[in-house]
Amino acid sequence: MSDMPVMVARVQQARELFFAEGRSPDGWVPPHITRSWMRCRSNGHRPDLWAPMATALVQARRHDTRGLLACAQPELDGLADHVSGTGCIAVICDANGVILDEVGCPDFVPKADRVALRLGADWSESARGTNAIGTVLIEREPLAVLGGEHFLNDNAILACAAAPIFDGQGAIAGVLDMSGEPARLDNHALGIVRLAARQIEHRLLLATARGQLLRFHIKPTMLGTPREGLIAVEDGQVIAANGIGLALLGETWETLLGQPVERLIGRPWSRVDPHGALITLPGGTSLVATIIPASTRVSVPVGELAHLAPRAIVADPFDALLAQAIRVLDAGVPVLISGETGVGKEVFAQRLHREGRRQAGPFVAVNCAALPETLIESELFGYDDGAFTGARRRGAPGRLREAHGGVLFLDEIGDMPLAMQTRLLRVLETREVLPLGGGKPVAVDFDLVCASHCDLPRLAAEGGFRSDLLYRIAGYGVALPPLRERPDRRALIQQLFDGLAQARRLRLSCNALDALDRHPWPGNVRELLNVLKTVVALATDGECITHVPLAHRDRVAPSVADVAPVPLGDLMEQAIARTLAACGGRVAETARRLGVHRSTVYRHLAGTRTGSG
Repeated sequence: MSDMPVMVARVQQARELFFAEGRSPDGWVPPHITRSWMRCRSNGHRPDLWAPMATALVQARRHDTRGLLACAQPELDGLADHVSGTGCIAVICDANGVILDEVGCPDFVPKADRVALRLGADWSESARGTNAIGTVLIEREPLAVLGGEHFLNDNAILACAAAPIFDGQGAIAGVLDMSGEPARLDNHALGIVRLAARQIEHRLLLATARGQLLRFHIKPTMLGTPREGLIAVEDGQVIAANGIGLALLGETWETLLGQPVERLIGRPWSRVDPHGALITLPGGTSLVATIIPASTRVSVPVGELAHLAPRAIVADPFDALLAQAIRVLDAGVPVLISGETGVGKEVFAQRLHREGRRQAGPFVAVNCAALPETLIESELFGYDDGAFTGARRRGAPGRLREAHGGVLFLDEIGDMPLAMQTRLLRVLETREVLPLGGGKPVAVDFDLVCASHCDLPRLAAEGGFRSDLLYRIAGYGVALPPLRERPDRRALIQQLFDGLAQARRLRLSCNALDALDRHPWPGNVRELLNVLKTVVALATDGECITHVPLAHRDRVAPSVADVAPVPLGDLMEQAIARTLAACGGRVAETARRLGVHRSTVYRHLAGTRTGSG
């Protein structure tokens, strides 16, 4: 984050004043940190009281809050790529601060585990001192807790940004949090989680409110989006509202709930045109509104949301596939995920691990296509001291042994050399690994998930893949649909764009969204993210984007119909060149601003040098 050395110095001074001298740290840390430190000290905080929650209790909490989890899942999936790219994790907690679900960077998970930032952990302020999750539950507003601002020294390795998720009556239903190392959590994290929390609130109210819903906004284009205001009306009285609606109306839950809706809108409820009405508030503000009748919605308690039809909540098309795959994997049957490049096979595998019986164990991912053939054997099976020239003095366990007690994910297994397929088959049959260089076999126990974009049966028939290994790994097959066939495609595009663009106040026109929705997306979600990142990088703050460069001849808006389409690769090269210049040639800073990996910038530089030579 920016100004990190200054922030660290101020926090150190605050800790000296508060913990060593017993004085107030006012002025040195944000007010919410001061208030939290005072609460923790007065409560006689004892961090040694924390203990991991039993798996059965975690599952019980997940069952009790499955409505919240169902409504939050699209946001977690949308955050998965962002937090993985920044080396962070995102978690959803219940109203008591217990972590119910998480997504993110596998490299950060071991560090998070050291401070118990994992499934089932209680991150209330009384359990873990000052932290974004627990402090949000008390302060009831989005906030960040960075490094040494945590009450406990052990938690100073974290930087966290969290936002509350409110139900329609103003009670906190849960908390959404993004956490990482202080140097990795970017300046947009708080804005991103705040926006995602509002989207969850919107979905939750649509799914659970009784009676009729009035949707409204100053701008007609906002109706039907997560940025609209919502109030629920039953028997002529307001019984629920979302936070955006309260802000538009200038009300609070305390002043609004239980009030006659006529007082609010200045006319009897029966005289509101359900198909569209202009409502003028007492202060003179005009709102465009429509009514969502109760007959068009399924209205049930939150606890029953898991059984709702798709019209009640926005269903994740992967959920049904996931539920069956978890049951199979938990029974010890290998799962084979197939699908085009970029559809989210690794994300699906991570969810299998996170929600299955091995959730407390490691998730070890190996991309068989990314490893050189000369290294894949030592990478998978490990080696003993002196097994080959250049080997580490003490050897290496190998990824198969690292997966012991957890889930091994072999991505693009169709690209594994035949010799390695033979060795892998033996491991799967004997459940023992023999490292390179000899030594004794080591017993291993893991659940196996494999993935490939190839047609493995055809590859096996042509001799490019062992048939006996195919039968061993394909105990249960899951075929993930490409983005162009996903029923939630349009909502997913809008959600991913909002996550990238919210901090810069960017908007996507209907024509641009239509063009994105029409695009065939041969690169699937990965291609979509790259397009959106490029568009955001090239936009001016506050802009309404009307034209999106795509690799086909669809026009986004008539106003740009006379402009020849620019290849996306050329636009990306232009964006990298311009950002490199603005960053003084600093590759890491350029990659951070554009939201791409540094290797992308290095490839640009290499191509530039080659072209100029």
